[in-house]
Amino acid sequence: MIPTGLQLGLGVRAASNEIVFTQGDFAATENPLDLVIQGRGFFQIRRTNGELGYTRAGSFHLNREGNVVTSDGDKLEPEITLPQDAQSITIAPDGTVSFTQASQNAAQVAGQIQLANFQNPAGLTSIGKNLYKPTDASGDAIVGTPGGQEGIGALLQGYTEQSNVSVAEEFINLIVSQRAYEANSKVIKAADEMYQQANNLTR
Repeated sequence: MIPTGLQLGLGVRAASNEIVFTQGDFAATENPLDLVIQGRGFFQIRRTNGELGYTRAGSFHLNREGNVVTSDGDKLEPEITLPQDAQSITIAPDGTVSFTQASQNAAQVAGQIQLANFQNPAGLTSIGKNLYKPTDASGDAIVGTPGGQEGIGALLQGYTEQSNVSVAEEFINLIVSQRAYEANSKVIKAADEMYQQANNLTR
């Protein structure tokens, strides 16, 4: 069993560098298919190779077939399909997707978005393009209705979640790292000079 935060393969991720999924700020958009998860949940994505991936990136659009997909063309799971003439697309906090058509006044339901939760999200492993897959450390996905399961979160339409990285904090960490590097360089240089002097004394 791989410990939490330890990633093996083409590189090693130390436990102190585990993936952090704290909530980022919200940015309003004009796209009715943009979604934010207000909680710990993840969108389920069916990749083009058939495998499931999980993401918190909620920027979606419609493909030629009317399927709700990511910017890479991967479909939302379970699949949500809208007609090309769909108008007034509404996504409720519980994930219910409804729309109207020009020839009809009554709203129709296209489906309901489901979210996945994990016992330990920090144990997920990245597979690229903002997608993650479960590991023994994260546990299996627990799928539920948005807002219906404690902690999984509700949906907010017309927003995207921004990076949760604090620029100020990362800048401070960069300065600290640079100072530590400079200090270590001076120590190595001083040790090298001492060895040189010691070698000269033995000649």
